[in-house]
Amino acid sequence: MKLIAIIFVCYSSILLQEDAWNIFARVKFEPKFSKPHNEYFMFPQFEKDIQALEGKEISLRGHYIPFDLVTRNAVVISKHPYAACFFCGGAGPESVVEVVFKVKKAKFKMDQVVTVKGKLKLNDSDVDRMTFILQEATVIEN
Repeated sequence: MKLIAIIFVCYSSILLQEDAWNIFARVKFEPKFSKPHNEYFMFPQFEKDIQALEGKEISLRGHYIPFDLVTRNAVVISKHPYAACFFCGGAGPESVVEVVFKVKKAKFKMDQVVTVKGKLKLNDSDVDRMTFILQEATVIEN
């Protein structure tokens, strides 16, 4: 039994490190009206397997997008470079992650490829935040 648990933990760790963007891509979005904003937004519908990842530490490699969230000591990392990112209309909300740093964030250049790790938080209600948030994040040396 212990061997099965160890294999599962190892497999889960590898899966999260290698396929986080693919996992995010499985999330479906539905349009819903937001009264405070008086318009429609796309809200995520998280399946149980993705909900099970909440609070787990994951690593993610992506492009820095110059969309700093100063009040939260956070930045945005994208699966795609700036010219094709979510904010430019070239990709969906599953392709960007809000990264909230444990300590003061590092300085990055636009489209710099960075690897970060942190605890995954899923956001299905606050339209002023990203769908995927890495909390207590740190930069992994590339």
